[in-house]
Amino acid sequence: MDLRQLSYFVALFEEGSVTRAAQRVNVVQPALSMQIGRLERELGQKLFDRTPKAMEPTTAGRALYRLTRPILQDLAAAREQMARLSRAPIFGRVSIGVLSSLASSVVPDVLARYGTAHPDVEVSLADGYSTTFIEWVTNRQLDLAIINKPNRKLGLISHHLMNEEMVVVAASGTPLPVAVPIRMQDLPRLKLILPSLRHGLRIELERHLAAEGISIAPMLEFDSPPGLADFVARSDWFTILPSIAVSHRLQDGSLKAYRIVTPRLTRQLVAIHLPDQPMSAAAALLIDELGAALAATSRLVQAHISGADGEDQ
Repeated sequence: MDLRQLSYFVALFEEGSVTRAAQRVNVVQPALSMQIGRLERELGQKLFDRTPKAMEPTTAGRALYRLTRPILQDLAAAREQMARLSRAPIFGRVSIGVLSSLASSVVPDVLARYGTAHPDVEVSLADGYSTTFIEWVTNRQLDLAIINKPNRKLGLISHHLMNEEMVVVAASGTPLPVAVPIRMQDLPRLKLILPSLRHGLRIELERHLAAEGISIAPMLEFDSPPGLADFVARSDWFTILPSIAVSHRLQDGSLKAYRIVTPRLTRQLVAIHLPDQPMSAAAALLIDELGAALAATSRLVQAHISGADGEDQ
């Protein structure tokens, strides 16, 4: 059993396909299959069940993955750290989860800049929910993820990125039936469409409301932040979203945002990873760039939030 065989095995385990795994490690398919066969014979264990649609890991295969993935991660991190010391280009692979409320705002520009600056780094990005990402990081399906900070302990390393303001959002021409800035106790008076309780944004909102003894019962629920923004832009409904999620629409004037006060409504964004899987140099650079872009966008959208000075307008 050598490092080449283990890297081929991990690629096949994660890709589920000989074709994709061979492309990932840059070898022809017969060579990868031959090395996997040698590894199975050496270990005396069948590592994959070969089906017409995918390579399904066996119990032994899943056990070997849990044992070897941290080793390969540590080796990759060691190579990248040495590359930084020698001022060589950063290389490697980063699999990261990013909340859907961020994926359509700052992420595309950051990925474009990062890809240009670090062409030897392969980035795999997924967008979705905090609860999903916690599970995927814990199961090593992702190296790290940016999530809403939960109230419970996760057994994961957490790096604070920023506190992001959540605002009431509506079409620019929709009249607001309450005073600005909007008090939290006035939120039930709005015609609201919100994410469902499956979504981290709704969970965070309900936590703030419960602390103030306030309850809301939206008539419509929609779990896509971009979809929510598009809906309110075409209707007379209101929603509550992180300000960065609608930054482009605030700047082009298709949406308007209103500050929520008494108290202010914010969420904490954190980056998470396993304690035994520290961030590689490539991952740390990507998180740094995402954090800087989030902070810059947050400052930019302040000028587009009505009631930003805390006074009625």
